[in-house]
Amino acid sequence: MLRVYFRKQNKVLKVPRLADLGRLEELIWIDLQNPSPAELRDVEEHFDIRFQSKQEQSEIESSSRYFETDEEIIANTNFLQPDLVASTGFLSNGVSFILQHETLFTYREADLANFGECVRKIKASGKSFTSGKKILVSLFETGVDADADIIEGIARNIVALGRELQHTKGSDEAVILQINRLLDDTMLLRQNIIDKQRVVTAMLRSRDFEGEDLERLRILIKDVNSILDHTTFNSERLEYLQNTFLGLINIEQNKIIKIFTVASVIFMPPTLIASIYGMNFREFFPELGWEYGYPFALGLMFATSLITLAFFRRRKWI
Repeated sequence: MLRVYFRKQNKVLKVPRLADLGRLEELIWIDLQNPSPAELRDVEEHFDIRFQSKQEQSEIESSSRYFETDEEIIANTNFLQPDLVASTGFLSNGVSFILQHETLFTYREADLANFGECVRKIKASGKSFTSGKKILVSLFETGVDADADIIEGIARNIVALGRELQHTKGSDEAVILQINRLLDDTMLLRQNIIDKQRVVTAMLRSRDFEGEDLERLRILIKDVNSILDHTTFNSERLEYLQNTFLGLINIEQNKIIKIFTVASVIFMPPTLIASIYGMNFREFFPELGWEYGYPFALGLMFATSLITLAFFRRRKWI
């Protein structure tokens, strides 16, 4: 899909194709969303640009995330969106930006919500978007705002999980799985926002951004650093919850082992007595011929069990 945005009489308008470009006063943004090979080729040939391949976009080197030439600024970053298929978690989608003079080119495969939000801002206040630079900054602003919403949602889930953990009895597999899922989401968000931090920092050093755009980038980098602090805090809280839950499991297991240990120790004296009287040395066992030998042995077993149990209770082991 190809979207072309241009300015006309202080308004930003959209055309669905590159036809009749000669009639466009100020071309400011060309957005390619999962374009066909023909659409991609037409844009690259008409404007003498080249979008990077998926492999080049996904490389983590700084030179692959952002670099400048005399004619262009090329940047690659990732934007998160909810995983609608799995109904949980998020997907990281790569976006490639090319800023050629005052025209912005974007290449993406997913339908990202922050792009739609940016379009709504353009329609509501077209006078503010006079160039592709302003659209580029606005796209990063909406992306960081979306990341902030995600981290707030994760924080709310962590609080709810902490309250649930207080009432959890026994080892619940669902709890540990939920903690791991929130940890994965937090780490994915952190990776995503660090990627934006690198790109925004590089744009701050660029001479092409000045005035209002530069000030917006300075505010944006502060927001990015704030989100990073929140991700670190959330990670620490999740690790604390995980350690707490594992501690509760260990306590429960220790209680079970303690019960078995006490039970085995209580029955050790009766077992010893039964073993002694199970020997077949009649000359040395006068009780074998005694009329009350059997009740005596049972009583002795019962008494030793009570004595052992009383000793455990006195020492407050049970």
